Amino acid sequence: MGQKVVFLDIDGTILNHDKQIPVATKEAVKQLHDSGVIVSIATGRAPFMFQDILKELNIQSYISFNGQYAVYNGEVVYQHPIDSEQIEELTAYSVNHQHPLVYQSIDDMKSSVSNHPHIEQGIGSLKRSHPLEDTEYYKKQEIFQVLLFNEEKEQKVYEEVFQQLKFVRWHPVSCDVMPKIGSKAHGIEKFIEALDLNWEDTYAFGDGLNDLEMISKVHTGVAMGNSVQEVKKAATLVTDDVDQNGLSNAMRKLSLIK
Repeated sequence: MGQKVVFLDIDGTILNHDKQIPVATKEAVKQLHDSGVIVSIATGRAPFMFQDILKELNIQSYISFNGQYAVYNGEVVYQHPIDSEQIEELTAYSVNHQHPLVYQSIDDMKSSVSNHPHIEQGIGSLKRSHPLEDTEYYKKQEIFQVLLFNEEKEQKVYEEVFQQLKFVRWHPVSCDVMPKIGSKAHGIEKFIEALDLNWEDTYAFGDGLNDLEMISKVHTGVAMGNSVQEVKKAATLVTDDVDQNGLSNAMRKLSLIK
């Protein structure tokens, strides 16, 4: 058997519906560490948005921004920011359509507007407050992901206009915007290449649309019981809801832990 590596989504997978880490999940991750398994976060979040989780679970590796920035044991192994000209074009278009944006760098995020109910709603669901306004932020920092705030019916026109970008909905009023090649699966691919690991030893756990490629790409993809249907269909295994210890139950079923 080769070196096993487990990729874990955060929201709805590590964190339950109350945005807490279940005790069973903490114990499962500790068992993985103790048995020498590489444990990596794989999230749409920016790194500054999950440092507390890394610390609590003693995890040093992660795929962030839906695959745009990958770190192994504290060392960057892959990074792919969005082209600033593309962000400028997206900004101009979104302003004309009155759809606000949030620009995300490694260390922070800023908004294109001072206040907007959709940003309050979307960012608030992650237990974060509305970012400060800075319309020039993308000109001063490398931006790895942009959050576009609009309704699902309004997303298609953006996909048609900005064909070099990818739009993945994560909330009823928001979608992640990244380079066309971007996905957790792409970030994992770069991670696997950098460490020279075998795909046969890869596992991923997730629940959302941004987990779909990742669940399909790895050898063993696990969908949480609270997953969207598309992810359940793509998974090797569908486990229980996150609130019913779905993560640790699946790991036990797969003999990753005892």
